[in-house]
Amino acid sequence: MYKNDVLTGPISSITSLYLKNLKHTLIDFHRLDGIQYIPLAKRHSGLVAALLKPIMRLINRLNYDLVQVRKFDLRKRINGEDWPENAESMIGLKRMNNIQYCIEQIVKDNIEGDLIETGVWRGGASIFMKANLLVQGSQKRIFVCDSFEGLPRPTHKEDKGDIHYTHHQYLAVAQEQVAKNFQKYGLLDDNIIFKKGWFKDTMPSLRAEKFSLIRLDGDMYESTMDVLQNIYDNLSVGGYVIVDDWALPGCQKAVTDFRAERNLTEKLVTIDNIAVYWRKEK
Repeated sequence: MYKNDVLTGPISSITSLYLKNLKHTLIDFHRLDGIQYIPLAKRHSGLVAALLKPIMRLINRLNYDLVQVRKFDLRKRINGEDWPENAESMIGLKRMNNIQYCIEQIVKDNIEGDLIETGVWRGGASIFMKANLLVQGSQKRIFVCDSFEGLPRPTHKEDKGDIHYTHHQYLAVAQEQVAKNFQKYGLLDDNIIFKKGWFKDTMPSLRAEKFSLIRLDGDMYESTMDVLQNIYDNLSVGGYVIVDDWALPGCQKAVTDFRAERNLTEKLVTIDNIAVYWRKEK
């Protein structure tokens, strides 16, 4: 169980403190000044970006940057409702705690299978997964799956109007940068397996793998369904499915449709205002 964001139980206080400090760092929760400086060029695309470009070129020549000053919102960061500039993850504190809880249960109950995250951004959630496996003494692998090029233009009818692809400059993070982020925290090793590409292309290659945790963060209907249809059957009984984007209509419909098709009745448990999870029972 958790009290004041520190695990109380069999894990040592030093280990608990390490995990607490790591997740706070990964979501940039630890800053005390309460101010964020958001580079404007990274947050705009299309016409706005085109208009800003000549201005930014001039400012950059003078070794300055054009930023938006934004007050830190504690509630949003806890619930993962903002897009942080200086963070390896945007999932917020509650979803980090959920990862920790699920991995502790998987290890305690000796659930067979590796871990996978589909949609990783800068890698923060997968990095935290690795840290939890490390302190538990587990050698499970983590599959880190992403296009590493942002999100695709919508092609499925359920994704019509989705605009995630327009945020390419912010959401696209190269695989090399994600690997460097693992390395920065001393958590990159041979058990970190990168899978680059659209899920419709990469997920079929994982049908032979066994999983104890599937963490979905693909935002869209098609991305979510591509993962569930290809690898859900490989999830061990007692394993977990975490849906990071339940609040997004496309993702929610994909999960709802899939559960209905498979007659899955496990209870959806709310993590925060955005995400849910369930534990596979049969």
